[in-house]
Amino acid sequence: MSVNVRTATVIRRTAAALLAGATLTGVTACGKMPTADELVGNTSGAAVTECPVASAKNDKFTGTVRIAWQAIPNADLIVKDKGLLEACLPNATIQWSQFNFGGDVIQAFGSNSLDIGLAGSSPAVRAASAPLNLPIKVIWIHDIIGDAESLVARGGDYQSVKDLAGKNIAVPFGSTSHFSLLSALHNAGMNETSVHLINLDPDKMSAAWTRGEIDAAWVWDPVLSTLKADGGTIVTSSAATAKTGSATYDMELATDAFITAHPDVMTTWTAVENYAVGLISSDEESSAESISTILGNSVDDVKQQFAGYTYPQAKDQSDIFHGQLPGIFKATAEFLKTQGSLDAVSGDYASVLYTDAIDAVAKE
Repeated sequence: MSVNVRTATVIRRTAAALLAGATLTGVTACGKMPTADELVGNTSGAAVTECPVASAKNDKFTGTVRIAWQAIPNADLIVKDKGLLEACLPNATIQWSQFNFGGDVIQAFGSNSLDIGLAGSSPAVRAASAPLNLPIKVIWIHDIIGDAESLVARGGDYQSVKDLAGKNIAVPFGSTSHFSLLSALHNAGMNETSVHLINLDPDKMSAAWTRGEIDAAWVWDPVLSTLKADGGTIVTSSAATAKTGSATYDMELATDAFITAHPDVMTTWTAVENYAVGLISSDEESSAESISTILGNSVDDVKQQFAGYTYPQAKDQSDIFHGQLPGIFKATAEFLKTQGSLDAVSGDYASVLYTDAIDAVAKE
């Protein structure tokens, strides 16, 4: 598959797509629904009392915002830790719920239990395509995935993906890692029957690795670092599959109903996330501290993880949304259809992108 993503310079500035998958029936994700993890405790003590983006403060909204977050080192965790939404929406109720990966998030959208949530571009593409056709839109790109998601093998002398033929490879089905793994197999002249794929949540991989039940895993930090430290060797990564046309993004989705009812809240949410992205480059220490508190690893670990992602701000994202993203989504859908993950490719993926808030924040 070939996605016509831009020049190397623009790739560096923008994003590569978190192409995870999810369906509600016949789902390739693990299917277990997560329990709510409300924003209580587990913070670095860095919560703000004033909205850091004056134009984003919204005293009028008094409703509830139900947000899905994932344990990924990006600005969303800074927003969560510092209580930025709570400060900018002081009369709102902000409910944060943790999910393991994008497939579960899409299921939650399908059951109408979320307003906003982090998922990959592959879940987004699947949600926007038949048979789901869910009423949700992409509102933000959290990060461009590079070496942060990688295929790590246990022991052995693995020089390429081909060396893993017949081996047990763990991956969360319906995740960006799953998409990248399928792409890597395809690029190596293999397919999913060339190896033994095991559908496994990241938090279960370390135990399976130690017991010798899996030979390799395509996963992200902090599990990736744990497996590397336990005798793992990197075989390839999402940065490599992005160069061959299978770029992956972590993205934020929102329901059509919430967007229509509360466009002002969407602008506040976007402005706050954009502010937090800026903190990663302007105040790396504090940003890493916020994220490490939530992830439970060290500040130095988070700083190293930052290198595996690119974090585009609103101005870059506006260009991406109005430029190549619809084409990337279509190319992703076409690939997923060849893998039997979609029934049909939509004719218009631009319609699933919400740009009003990004465009407004980009002008500030």
